[in-house]
Amino acid sequence: MPTKMKAIISSDKEDKIRKIIEDANVYNDPISIAGMQYSQGGQTLYPNGILLDMKNYNKILELNKEKKLLTVQSGVTWAEIQSYINPYGLALKVSQSQNIFTVGGSLSVNVHGRDIQFTSLIDSVESFRLLNAEGNIIHVSREENTELFKLVIGGYGLFGVILDVTLQLTDDELYQIRTTSLSYDEYSSYFTTNVIEDDTVKMHLARISVAPDSFFTKMYTTDYYMSDDQSQLKNHSTLKREALIAIPKFFLGLSRINDGGKNMLWEIQEAYNQKIDGSYISRNNVMRSNSVFMEYENTSKTEVLQEYFVPIDQFTAYMDDLRETLKDEKDFNLLNITVRYVKKNEESVMSYAKEDMFALVMLINQGTSEESIEETRKVIRKMIDITLDYDGSYYLPYYNFPTREQLEKAYPRTEEFFNMKEKYDSEERFMNLFYEEYHK
Repeated sequence: MPTKMKAIISSDKEDKIRKIIEDANVYNDPISIAGMQYSQGGQTLYPNGILLDMKNYNKILELNKEKKLLTVQSGVTWAEIQSYINPYGLALKVSQSQNIFTVGGSLSVNVHGRDIQFTSLIDSVESFRLLNAEGNIIHVSREENTELFKLVIGGYGLFGVILDVTLQLTDDELYQIRTTSLSYDEYSSYFTTNVIEDDTVKMHLARISVAPDSFFTKMYTTDYYMSDDQSQLKNHSTLKREALIAIPKFFLGLSRINDGGKNMLWEIQEAYNQKIDGSYISRNNVMRSNSVFMEYENTSKTEVLQEYFVPIDQFTAYMDDLRETLKDEKDFNLLNITVRYVKKNEESVMSYAKEDMFALVMLINQGTSEESIEETRKVIRKMIDITLDYDGSYYLPYYNFPTREQLEKAYPRTEEFFNMKEKYDSEERFMNLFYEEYHK
């Protein structure tokens, strides 16, 4: 929903950003922090507050090629980083599949990607500088201000302004793509046997059919194996640009309208996956998936994301329960589900990966009327309850449909998180709608 802000302020200078915080302390203005603003749960907004837009604070500061460390300002995007490091034969350890997000925003939601060794962004963060609620700049790492390291990453902008970040990089590599079509009840064993136990598999992605003819039963996987001949990397290292936008956009549009469109889209997706089997791609290009074809404008409808994390050994039973729940929800327009792997990592206080998990990302088309939003809310709460029944969790950057009870069950350290917010920002200088919704 629209949120009226007192002002939107942006700067590319550290001293000016610091002055914004100092002035907010004088005038008692709440501050919310924004990157690209793709979060859907109000994490970048607060009524009558100051919106601190960090997109112009986007310089690349230093590259240590020997140690493979890169220091950047928080408003830089992954795409800009890739363009900078690709000529050096370097690549990111962790980022989202799409490279359109800022580093600061990505830290704030502790993103994850396709890599099966480095799964959560916190894995690849060396350190960062934080502008806190008092207007002081402090250095944060695993050795210094350790508590804040675990709070700020996955902290949704509630503990201060991330100024610059030092990231651990890795080598760009050449991968061979291998694809497999399989039934949903084969997926867990396939993954544990053919992916996680094979050191040559570096990245993994799967997709679940939402087409009526194969709803929640058919899947395909895309695995990225280390190529035997890395000397060929130079032939594949040019960063790809998004192409063929019209065709996938057309078929995605059809799938929004009716079941026939969904069946057709699944057939095309599966055929394309088979077509790329055996092809080669660089690591950097794996980490810059297409996104323009997903852009959607409609005066009466919108699209929302959900993401659920479920233990690997619970996947089959979980899918059975989800299918049973959704089969009667005829107006729930589910367009897509992709699956990634996230390794257990409880370093962040608000960790979504309490054990090794599959992450299911769902794209949902819904109406914008109050009635439509309420119907979507009801279905999502049902899906979250099922997820929690399987000791799973859900991702927080999306709409605030879950209840406080669901939040606490998915994130057992919620109360600790809010207590730490009061410790480090007792005046509630940094505020957003997510905090307003759940800290009551």
